[in-house]
Amino acid sequence: MPEHHSPKADPSPAAHRPERGASRHWRWLLAAPVPLAVWLTTRRWDLTLAIALLELGVHAVLARLTRAKAPAAEVGERAVQPVVIWLTGLSGAGKSTIAQALIPLLEREGHRVAWLDGDITRGILPKLGFTKADRDANVLKTGFIARTLETHGITVVASYISPYRETRAKVGAMCRHFVEVHLNTPLSTCEARDVKGLYAKARAGEIQHFTGIDDPYEEPEAPAVRIDTSEVTVAEACAQILAKVSGGG
Repeated sequence: MPEHHSPKADPSPAAHRPERGASRHWRWLLAAPVPLAVWLTTRRWDLTLAIALLELGVHAVLARLTRAKAPAAEVGERAVQPVVIWLTGLSGAGKSTIAQALIPLLEREGHRVAWLDGDITRGILPKLGFTKADRDANVLKTGFIARTLETHGITVVASYISPYRETRAKVGAMCRHFVEVHLNTPLSTCEARDVKGLYAKARAGEIQHFTGIDDPYEEPEAPAVRIDTSEVTVAEACAQILAKVSGGG
């Protein structure tokens, strides 16, 4: 290679070992800022360590998935631009249902897709509660992961209540192409769908900080898509989102 000023590159595996070592060092450096910020903010070693391990895992997986791949996938002669699709709304609004239906449709369009869901990430960071600070930390952490995936050419479908307008805006600012989808399904419909009885427990005071009952939900002022899932089918909702992603909405 010209930058090495050598007449012939060594094709043996040993010739590439220094680069792999350097890659590992860069992985550590890339994973460092978020745990450092968590430590400076919380002074909690347990939370800092959990997030540091998660950061390393994310960067390691991305390194494997995206090695030698361009940021945009190619479908025929058309480049498929990765995007972050952020589904927000009350519990029971249909976020996870629409996310799971949307993923295969996006894959059919040529997207490589990752799904991030509130229940899943709370399993990774189990010590986060439901106060505003904890909710913001969970959403912002997810936003960072979404941005990292998008940067590596992966479309992200994120399904989160994410009740606070300012925090969603911060996530949108992190991402290159951000599509906010507000599922403005009425509270009465969400309660009727609640097979776990969470709304009933919240109204009885058995659950604290429950969005829509004793915690606020700040509706997006100008989302890319707004859908009432009590009035449209899952297929119709997905079609509206796909139209916006493809630029036709």
